Amino acid sequence: MALLEVKNLEVSFGLRSGAVKALRDINFTLERGERIGVVGESGAGKSVLGFSILNLISQPGRITGGDVRFEGKSLQNLEDKDMRTIRGNRIAMIFQDPMMTLNPVLTIGDQMVECLLAHREISKSAARKIALQKLMQVQIPSPEKRLDQYPHELSGGMRQRIVIAIGLLMDPDLIIADEPTTALDVTIQAEIMELMLELCERNNVALILITHDLGVVSQVTQRTMVMYAGRVIEQGPTKEIINDAQHPYTQGLINALPQMGVRGERLQQIRGSMPTLQAIPKGCAFSNRCDYATERCRVIPEFTRSGGCLVACHMVEEMVAQSENKAQEGGA
Repeated sequence: MALLEVKNLEVSFGLRSGAVKALRDINFTLERGERIGVVGESGAGKSVLGFSILNLISQPGRITGGDVRFEGKSLQNLEDKDMRTIRGNRIAMIFQDPMMTLNPVLTIGDQMVECLLAHREISKSAARKIALQKLMQVQIPSPEKRLDQYPHELSGGMRQRIVIAIGLLMDPDLIIADEPTTALDVTIQAEIMELMLELCERNNVALILITHDLGVVSQVTQRTMVMYAGRVIEQGPTKEIINDAQHPYTQGLINALPQMGVRGERLQQIRGSMPTLQAIPKGCAFSNRCDYATERCRVIPEFTRSGGCLVACHMVEEMVAQSENKAQEGGA
C-alpha cells in the first residue's frame, strides 16, 4: 500500500464570474521514504496541491472531485478532530515564509512545546527536551539559547531551520515543503536543502518538495511532476526528466536555467506567460506558448509513456507511435 495516493483530484474556486478550476485530474502515488518534486511557474497550482492534500483549502476554494488517501484512508471527509491527528502529526507542512509560520510574540521553545503538548500526553519538561533534540538535529548553534529567543532575534536561515525542526517534532511520515528556500540566499538555500535531504534519508520520511527551481529538484528528489495551469503535464524519474525532458514546457524550463546559458548572451526564456484560471486555452493549456503547436492541440492530450515518463503531449504521442511502428516493421 502506498503511503499517499492522489486520485483524479480537482480543486475549484468560486468567483463572481463563475467557478474556475485550479487543479484538474491530478494523479500520483508516494511511497514511504520517497521524495517527489513538484515544479512549474507561479500560478501552475503547486501550492494549491500541497494545501489540498492536507485539506487546508479555504473559501472560496474547495475540493470538487477526486480523493486523497493516506495509508489507504480517505482524508476528504474526515472530521476536524480526526484530521488534526494527521495534520501536523503524521503529515507536516513547511511553508514559504518562516516569519508567517512562527508566532512573533512567543519564544521558539514555547511554540515547540505547545505543538508537542497538542499531540502528545507528556510533561512540559519532556516536551522541552524533545524540542532541544530537534534543534540539535537541524544543526542550530547554541540550541539551549535559541529556545528562549523570539523569531525576530534569529537570521532567515536559522528561522527556516527552526520551521523544519517544528515539522519534525512529531516524527511525521510525510513532509510537504512549499518553496522552503525562497527568501534565502543561494548559500543558505544549499545548506537547507542538504539538511532536508539528510533528515529524510535518516528518518525514512517521504517528501513532497514544491518549487520552481529544477536545479534544487535534481539534487533532492527521486521523481518529479511538472505542472502547468493546474494539470500535471509530465512526470517520471527526476534524472530522466532533467536529462531528456519530453514535454516542450519542461524543455523550456530546463533551457531557462542560468547554467544552460552561454556567457555574454541573453538567457533563454519561454515566450508569453502562464494563463489565468479564467483564460486557460482549450485543449493543451500550453499550446499558445508552444513552438510545436498544431490544430490537434485544441484537444486535451492524454498521457503517453515515453521511456520511464508519462507525458501529456500530442507531439510525443506521435513520436512514440512512429517509433513503435518502426520497431514492428523491423521485427517483421
